[in-house]
Amino acid sequence: MKDQAHQSANIGKFQDRFVTARGETRASVALTHPETLWFNTGTLCNIECANCYILSSPTNDALVYITADEVRAYLDQITERGWPVREIGFTGGEPFMNSQILDMARAALERGYEVLILTNAMRPMMRRKMREGVRALAAEYGNRLTLRVSVDHHTAARHDAERGAGSFERSLQGMRFLRDAGVRMTVAGRAVWHESEAEARDGYAALYRENNFNIDAQDPGQTVLFPEMDETVEVPEITTACWDILGKHPDQVMCASSRMVVKRKGAARPVVLACTLLPYAPEFEMGETLEQAEADVHLNHPHCAKFCVLGGASCSA
Repeated sequence: MKDQAHQSANIGKFQDRFVTARGETRASVALTHPETLWFNTGTLCNIECANCYILSSPTNDALVYITADEVRAYLDQITERGWPVREIGFTGGEPFMNSQILDMARAALERGYEVLILTNAMRPMMRRKMREGVRALAAEYGNRLTLRVSVDHHTAARHDAERGAGSFERSLQGMRFLRDAGVRMTVAGRAVWHESEAEARDGYAALYRENNFNIDAQDPGQTVLFPEMDETVEVPEITTACWDILGKHPDQVMCASSRMVVKRKGAARPVVLACTLLPYAPEFEMGETLEQAEADVHLNHPHCAKFCVLGGASCSA
């Protein structure tokens, strides 16, 4: 369904890796400063959102659970390749559905990396073993561990419209646990409603004050407002000339600084992708090793244009 919508909205575009529909040279991005390596822990999730870019759900296991040993192997590769990585990110699905998430986080923290875990802070995280593990990691590693909680909107009605009735309050319960456990928190929201950024940030600020959450609503790194990734909307292709036109540089785009590791269902080994946003696009699969993932990325997808270049968004902290 999404592929059909993408094709109908952008007919004739995003077909050739190197050339746009107008015959212009497509922009590409080199991996100039690898700062973040992401691991998708698996696409299974305890809920099914109305607009999940990765189609996570209680039944989608297209990306299977990655293991702590597989994570450690890639951490070894970071050292071997000399990548100046500062942050290891874990996303899903819901990472806390993977029973090895605490081991994976500890493996990265032990090596001195900052760790960012994206979560809905609901039932999977609130299991006793997970709560105890998160509390222990925070006590040992302090602010090098951050949990970014998905709060799609600062009101229950709009958040629940995306994530299901009662999900707002269940996420807040999880956030209150994190607050009391001294775990560093940030929030990921969505800019999909008819309100200005200032109005949205003021709404989140009120929510944080009400719950005594130590999160800065005005800091884009602590309250991240992601643009909508609607593949039914027509977007321009990014050419090499666009950098000067837009006053941007390829180094500012997410794939200049990050890669993501996934394990596909039925695959013997994980693979490295160019982008966290395109787990199902085969042209963005770069190989099994970080060495192979050092190749340039050609911006041949609507998300490259709308989310990254034009939207200026990044999944990293």
